[in-house]
Amino acid sequence: MRKSEQRSRAFAKRLRNNLTNAETILWSRLRRGGLNGQKFRRQHPIGPYIVDFACIQARLVVEVDGATHSTPDEVAYDRRRTRFLRKHGWFVYRATNPDIYENLNGVLEGIAAHLPPPPLRGPPPP
Repeated sequence: MRKSEQRSRAFAKRLRNNLTNAETILWSRLRRGGLNGQKFRRQHPIGPYIVDFACIQARLVVEVDGATHSTPDEVAYDRRRTRFLRKHGWFVYRATNPDIYENLNGVLEGIAAHLPPPPLRGPPPP
């Protein structure tokens, strides 16, 4: 493991222990296959970046944008990061804190639209 990956993993671990309120709410619905049976990871390192949530199987990144995503420098950083992730085969879905607080079901529907359908339950049709 490269030194930069070791630093990213250590930083990601610290971030997992300090989720924002909006991230905590969203994580409560994504964890343990809570959305279409898909597994998500929180504060997951991808290359030089740490993403808020990642569904490895679907190559989906979910970013929660709070107040720290509003200055021109922060917006430019987010654009660079999104370009990197897309270049490496990831789809990036963004939700804002107010989206999560006021329209959590809409956010979950938006995320689910980028996931494979849930597995069928019960016996196969005759």
